[in-house]
Amino acid sequence: MGRISSILAIVCCLSGSLIGAPAAFADDLFTVLELAMRNDPSLRQAEAQFRARQTQLPLSRAALLPSINLSGSTTRQTAGPSSPIRGPTGNIILDEHSFRPGENSHRWGLNLTQSVVNLAAWYSYQSARDNNMALEMNFAGQEQDLIIRVAAAYFNILRAIESLETSRQEEEAAQRQLERTRQREEVGLIAITEVYESQAAYDLSRNNTILGEDTLASRYEALQAITGQSHPNLYVLREDFPIISAEGDVESWTEEALNNNLQLLAARYIVDAQSDVVKARRSDHLPTIALQAGYNHNVTGGSTSAEGFQRASGALDSTALTLSISVPLFSGGAISARRQAAEFDLQANQENVNLTRRQVTQDVRNSFRRVNTDALVVAQRQQAITSAQSALDAIEVGYEVGTRNIVDVLQARQQLFVALRNFQDAKYNYVIDTLILKQNTGLLTPQDIIDLNQWLENEPATAQ
Repeated sequence: MGRISSILAIVCCLSGSLIGAPAAFADDLFTVLELAMRNDPSLRQAEAQFRARQTQLPLSRAALLPSINLSGSTTRQTAGPSSPIRGPTGNIILDEHSFRPGENSHRWGLNLTQSVVNLAAWYSYQSARDNNMALEMNFAGQEQDLIIRVAAAYFNILRAIESLETSRQEEEAAQRQLERTRQREEVGLIAITEVYESQAAYDLSRNNTILGEDTLASRYEALQAITGQSHPNLYVLREDFPIISAEGDVESWTEEALNNNLQLLAARYIVDAQSDVVKARRSDHLPTIALQAGYNHNVTGGSTSAEGFQRASGALDSTALTLSISVPLFSGGAISARRQAAEFDLQANQENVNLTRRQVTQDVRNSFRRVNTDALVVAQRQQAITSAQSALDAIEVGYEVGTRNIVDVLQARQQLFVALRNFQDAKYNYVIDTLILKQNTGLLTPQDIIDLNQWLENEPATAQ
């Protein structure tokens, strides 16, 4: 597909060469991506639109190539009076019209037309070539967008599974606490208010579990909408997955993006295409020269006229070679108006390049900082889990000896599970943000998914 190869072709090629892929009873990230590349309606629609718009290139080139036309016809002519013509004695001098006697003639011709000088058509063809490159960039960008959508949907399922598991653990812990509190209240060790506090904590955790189950179902539906298939079993991310800061500095990433971002490259090609359109509109004032060549063969059949004269039959060949020049002098101002419109469109497209460049710079810088922030947040939230667990253990001991109350225990346990959820969110945010950084830079390829796929466990994750 020109400068940028189709990601679908790369995926199909690499899918047969993966080594050590997980077993077939569950889906890994690359398998899901391959299905999405084949079945995602949005990408298939984009591809069809891309193919349709690509036809503008041969259409523009056609104005520069010769056109050859073959024509032919056959004719039968008959003539005669509507009724017989009789002489003075009543005898028939000329029969009435009949379709049987007549004159048969046929002809065929071959004509060629070739543009010799037509700068407007030439620049229009150059514009179509640049537009074709812009289309390739945009379609490749949509393929990259699909990679992001698939990765986000995949890891959002894993995020929802872990969140639901955490909610169920919290619900079980709250239920055990409620049962212990009731037992202590029955023997008179605590007041009924502590039972109420434990009941409220359990009800809240149960509510979170219900919401988590609904969220997980929605996440599965989101992935199925992309691939067209259900994925009940997915491989999870390994615990030793490396979470590190982005390599290099923000300036090197920005420079890379300004050279490779597909949206920016497409905008630049559109400017080049519109520049050629302006040249074409300016060339509308110039003369055009065309060459025409033709050959005709005519055959006329003989017949007898109404007056009784015999018309001879015969064949006639003719050729013509013409060099024509056309000079536009005045068209009511239409040529000048089209030229001015093309120049304003060029100015608008140039400003769009400036806008896209600034947006790409902003997106890359934000993505770079977000990845580095995610790496710090993951480490901090992992530490927060350890701190929350230690705090809970200490408060539970204090509660047993009477120095802390049930509210302290419930709040400490809640903080622990909040820390667990925050850690899970930060981990998956990091994974997705690293892919978005490469997308904004224009460097995202299926190889990034293959590399990420190697960090999946051999056991699938399910949430019943």
